[in-house]
Amino acid sequence: MTVAVNQKSAQAAPATAQPILEAKGVSKAFGHVQALNSVDFELYPGEVVALIGDNGAGKSTLVKILSGIYRKDTGQIFIDGVPVEIHGPKDAERIAGISTVYQDLALVDVRDVGSNIYLHIEPTRWRFFIDFKKMYADAQRIISILRIDMPSVRVNVGELSGGQRQGVAISRALARGGRIFIMDEPTAALGVEQQHKVNELIASLKAEGKTVLVISHNLEHVFTVADRLIVLRRGRRVGTRLKTETTREEIVGLITAAIKGDEDAA
Repeated sequence: MTVAVNQKSAQAAPATAQPILEAKGVSKAFGHVQALNSVDFELYPGEVVALIGDNGAGKSTLVKILSGIYRKDTGQIFIDGVPVEIHGPKDAERIAGISTVYQDLALVDVRDVGSNIYLHIEPTRWRFFIDFKKMYADAQRIISILRIDMPSVRVNVGELSGGQRQGVAISRALARGGRIFIMDEPTAALGVEQQHKVNELIASLKAEGKTVLVISHNLEHVFTVADRLIVLRRGRRVGTRLKTETTREEIVGLITAAIKGDEDAA
């Protein structure tokens, strides 16, 4: 079924813009467990959206479908209004421009910043030789665009702080030409100062016209960076709110079912 939207939800999306990414009626089951149940989802150009919910709400399943790790059972995915099929992470990058920064970051600590940013997509000369000069210059350009405080693109990633490591992972996604950035718990295990750096990175991506989807349990972080919040509960979308038109108490109520969700009005 299509989840009904209440008045607040209807106001929580641009009235005229076409979604850059849209999912309609997406479902996914693992045996007898229904992880997602006919979920609608949308992202608009240049916005930061927080996807939130308790453990088992379906956040990770939805993100893995969008990033090509899981295949949906039913439903459709649209990019710029055109239906697409995403069969794997390479399709997510190539067809949809989706880059996912996972919580573990998947960085190589013994390699330098430039090599991590261009891992597996290194620029070459004469087809076979890595063009290190271009690679480091391009890496520095991306670091500058995102305004990351980095000692050098030649320093090993293992020597960096948590916030700087997040910056390298985001830079790698940007180097791949991403338009949509999915960030999985980007402030987990980070100190206050490093969390602030991650917030600045997200703001930089938005300033570059990118769309950012943040998956987080940290409501303080969510209310700092997000324009819009989408709440999942037990595999259903139960609420969409503009940050400026909601409170932490309302969001917690939607997560815990203390407040009636939008699907209850269907």
